[in-house]
Amino acid sequence: MSIRALRLGTRRSKLAMAQSGQVAEAVSRATGRPVELVEITTYGDVSREHLAQIGGTGVFVTALRDALLRGEVDFAVHSLKDLPTTQPEDLVLAAIPVREDPRDVIVARDALKFTDLPRGARIGTGSPRRMAQLNAYARGHGLDIETVPIRGNVDTRIGFVHGGELDAVVLAAAGLNRIGRIDEVTDFLSVDTVLPAPGQGALAIECRAGHTAEDAALVAGLGALDDPFTRVAVTAERSLLAALEAGCSAPVGALADLLADGQIVKEMRLRGVVGTTDGTRMVQLSTTGPVPETHDRAMALGRELAAEMLAQGAAGLMGERAL
Repeated sequence: MSIRALRLGTRRSKLAMAQSGQVAEAVSRATGRPVELVEITTYGDVSREHLAQIGGTGVFVTALRDALLRGEVDFAVHSLKDLPTTQPEDLVLAAIPVREDPRDVIVARDALKFTDLPRGARIGTGSPRRMAQLNAYARGHGLDIETVPIRGNVDTRIGFVHGGELDAVVLAAAGLNRIGRIDEVTDFLSVDTVLPAPGQGALAIECRAGHTAEDAALVAGLGALDDPFTRVAVTAERSLLAALEAGCSAPVGALADLLADGQIVKEMRLRGVVGTTDGTRMVQLSTTGPVPETHDRAMALGRELAAEMLAQGAAGLMGERAL
């Protein structure tokens, strides 16, 4: 008797298909079952509005989750930074695999680095978070840049540079890695310059919570792909985002680093930033402590740093807070 293929729900974009294909191979190895991709169009894929206008939160996720709940697919792969911070009761994040490079990168004309861009350089990004931090860095280092809101897939965005409409665009290193285009990067932005989005570089593998024996077996099988260190780091980052009551299109950056002494991971440092998109006002704080050993401790770490940021006026810098 042939084994039924597992159905993996994925967005149709080149990046989503690439990362889902990589996960499909890993799941097939872990479970011994074939995996087929089921392409699903989400609201975020068809809307032409800027993400900041449509709210960002969940626009790439809802259709995939609906397909899961209807039983049309067995599991779905998301870019973790696109996931709303509230997890639906009927769905579970069965695995968060090892994180890719979380940094943002520049693709600029003439192979320029960010600090070498000419005065008045036009830099494209659809992210208020990137705008806030790039403008703040430029202001503090005597650079003269203009951040320009853009949308579109990787080809479209890099095309703005090749076509001469923009001097540079900002993208995520992880996405370019996954589609084999990391060679086009002209500058990797240090996380000291631009903190990434909470969860950036990580994937989330989501399926139905184990209400049936088949669902429970799938949750267990997918669990083989989970990386505990990545999970605890992104849990802290997303907890900070949730405690700030900010959606994933808000100008919030967060990164949890695991600090190692040789081969032994000793501590975790969580950094957070919130700023106005023009870069004139920023709240940036960090905290370091033992690596959280439970989900609740990781959540608490994020909430504690968020409380300190709110005490320093973070709420007033975010515009509309998520309801």
